[in-house]
Amino acid sequence: MFRKTALALLLAATGFSAQAALNTGDIAFTSFNADEDGLSFVSFNGIAANTTIYFGDNEWNGSAIGSGGAFNTGESFSKWVSGANNIAAGTVIRLSKVDTATPGASVGSFSRVTVANSSNWGISNSNETIYAYLGTSATAPTTFLTAITNGSFAADGSLSGTGLTEGTNAIRLNALATTATPDYAEYNGIRSGAANFDAYKAQVNNVANWTVDTSNGVYASTIPNTT
Repeated sequence: MFRKTALALLLAATGFSAQAALNTGDIAFTSFNADEDGLSFVSFNGIAANTTIYFGDNEWNGSAIGSGGAFNTGESFSKWVSGANNIAAGTVIRLSKVDTATPGASVGSFSRVTVANSSNWGISNSNETIYAYLGTSATAPTTFLTAITNGSFAADGSLSGTGLTEGTNAIRLNALATTATPDYAEYNGIRSGAANFDAYKAQVNNVANWTVDTSNGVYASTIPNTT
């Protein structure tokens, strides 16, 4: 009994919690940079070794998974693979140079996924929605984890049928200035002191806690905070 209790305490302290499979809202974006074509995201519950997360900026059609839900075509898909080691809760992972043939990741590996009609890799400075999800393939999601848009979830990629909710586990960067289409935004809220990792979810998914550029500044060399 003592050994089991000690192990449970150790896992809790390191943020692993037995590395259960990711669920909706277990990660969130922490930066969006259309100038650099980069993103970052944080895990709230840890990520098991050899986990694959897909990222896509093709728009979801608004139907449920298994009931006609699908992405449209003409844009791109990529995948991030966590690597051989578990990743602790609270880790921020940076994805860089998304528009190149060899994009980078600060942890794990990141690469393009080529499917029929894929094109236009990169992040648009307007009307862009990016989804992060688990799936049997890039075009067959099983669980949507989070989404981010600098446009509108009504017009530029639906949350309907994904299980995601704006402000809870998805974020609209122009929510405080509805006419803006920001090319750069980054979470600037608290990064320590919360009672548990779940307490950060509402912070990170609240655009009031982000720095959002609406003046078309140049951020090609800006590196996000990965604390």
